[in-house]
Amino acid sequence: MDWPALLEIELAALFQVSQILSSPNPVWETLDQVLHILHEHGEFQRGTVSLVDPDSGTLLVSAIHGQRPGEHEPVSYLPGEGVLGMVLERGQQVMIRRLADEPRFLDRLHLYDRELPLIGVPIRAGSGRYSGVLAAQPPRCDQWLPERARFLEMVANLIANGVCAAWEAERERRVLTAERDSLRRVVRGQHGFDSMVGHSLSMQRVFEQVRQVAKWNTTVLIRGESGTGKELIACAIHYNSPRSGGPLVKLNCAALPDNLLESELFGHEKGAFTGAVNQRKGRFEQAHGGTLFLDEIGDISLTFQAKLLRVLQEGELERVGSSQTLRVDVRVIAATNRDLESAVDAGHFREDLYYRLNVMPIFMPALRERQEDIPDLARFLVEKIGKQQGRMLAITDNAIRLLMRHSWPGNVRELENCLERSAIMSTNGVIAQDVIELSGLNPRGAAHAILSPSPNNTDLDNPDLDERDRVIAALEQAGWVQAKAARLLGMTPRQIAYRIQILDIKMRRL
Repeated sequence: MDWPALLEIELAALFQVSQILSSPNPVWETLDQVLHILHEHGEFQRGTVSLVDPDSGTLLVSAIHGQRPGEHEPVSYLPGEGVLGMVLERGQQVMIRRLADEPRFLDRLHLYDRELPLIGVPIRAGSGRYSGVLAAQPPRCDQWLPERARFLEMVANLIANGVCAAWEAERERRVLTAERDSLRRVVRGQHGFDSMVGHSLSMQRVFEQVRQVAKWNTTVLIRGESGTGKELIACAIHYNSPRSGGPLVKLNCAALPDNLLESELFGHEKGAFTGAVNQRKGRFEQAHGGTLFLDEIGDISLTFQAKLLRVLQEGELERVGSSQTLRVDVRVIAATNRDLESAVDAGHFREDLYYRLNVMPIFMPALRERQEDIPDLARFLVEKIGKQQGRMLAITDNAIRLLMRHSWPGNVRELENCLERSAIMSTNGVIAQDVIELSGLNPRGAAHAILSPSPNNTDLDNPDLDERDRVIAALEQAGWVQAKAARLLGMTPRQIAYRIQILDIKMRRL
C-alpha cells in the first residue's frame, strides 16, 4: 500500500471516529464503536482501550473489540507493568515491531497475535496526566508503522475528550447521589416515628395507624382541625413507605379556583388557555411513582369533584387542552378540617368521592384534648426555633405550666407561633412566664379573643359593617385563608387580595 492510499484510509476513519465521539452514548458503547471503526476501516486489529481507575490508579481494560462489557474477565495493570503499563508510565507511544520479541509482554488478555506489531498510545487527561491507553495491532510490519502510530495517537486524543467528559459526568453523578442519599437520611430522620412528639394515648393511636398504613398504597384521609399537624402526618406516611424514593407533591386545594385547580393538578398543553405559553405537567404527573398530598380537600367544588374522582378510580387523566389520556401511578393522601359526612348529607360533597377518599381515615386530636403533650411539644418547638435563630433557647417550667392552662384554639400552629413571638422578645434566650404573657397569651385563652377583632359568627351581610370589618370577619370565619374568605364574600382571590392591601389588613397565621 502506498502513502496516499493509507492517508485516505486514515482520514476517512478519523472522520467516522469524530462522529461517534460527538454522539451522546454511554462510554463503553462509544469506545466499542471506535474500536470497530479501527478494525473495519482503519487497518487496526484487536483494539483495546484501558482506562485509569480514579480511585486506585490501576489501568483497567475497559473495551475490547468484538467483546461487550462482562464478556471478558477483569484485567488490570499497574503503571509500568506489562506493555500497557509501560505506555502509561512513560506517557508516550510504544511501538513494537514483533510482539514475540518484547520481554515485558504479559499476554494477560490472550488476545494479541505475537507475530504482528503492537502500538500503544496514551490517552491524555491534561498536561502530564493520562486517563488511559489505546492499543491495537497493524496487519503487518512495514515502512508505514510510524505513520500508523501517529494516526493512533490522533484517535487517542479524540477519545480523551470523551473520556474526560464521561468522568466528569460520573463524578457529578456520584456527588449528586451522595447528596440525595444524605438528604433522604435527613428527611427520613425528620419524619421518622422517633421524631414525632406526643405521648398521649390519642397520639400514640395516630402513630400506630401511620406505621401500619405507610406499608401500603392505600388512600388516606387525615381529619382534624386546622393546625393539628395533618401535613406532618402525610409526610411521615410518605417517607416511611415503599414510595419514599419517589416525589412527595403537595397542593392546598382551597387556595385555587376550579380553572386553576384543574391546570395545577392535571397540567395543560401549550395554548390551552390565555397565558398557557408552554406545556406544563400537573401535580399528578409530577407525583408519578410517589405521593400526592391534597390539603383542604373538602373545599373543592362539586364540578371538580367529578374530575378528581376519575383519576382516583382509574389512574387516568388528560391535560387541559389535550385529548391524550395519561396514566399515573400516584398514592393520594388527602386532608380536611370539614365535616364531610354532613357535607355529603347536604349534597355539597359527592358520596362516591367521599368513600374513595375515606379508605383509611386518621383523626388528629386537637391540642386541648392532649394537654399532657404540651411540655414535650413546647421543648421540641423551642429547640427548633433556636436552630432557626442560630442561638440556644430554653423554656422554664412556669412558662410550660402557663401554656398548659391555655385552650389553644389554633392548636400546635398557634403554640409554635406563640413560642416564636416569645423567643423574639427574650433577650437572654430564656422563655419565662412573663415573656409568654408579654407575647399576648393568658391562661384563660383570652389571647384568641384579643387577636380576633371580629367574632366568627358575624353576619357578613350586615349593612352596618364597613368594608374593612366585613373583610376581616370573612377572614376570621375562613381561618385566615384568603381563597375561602373570597368565596364567603363572593369575590375572586385577586379581588380580596387587593382589598387586604388597600384596607391595610394585617394577615395572621393561626
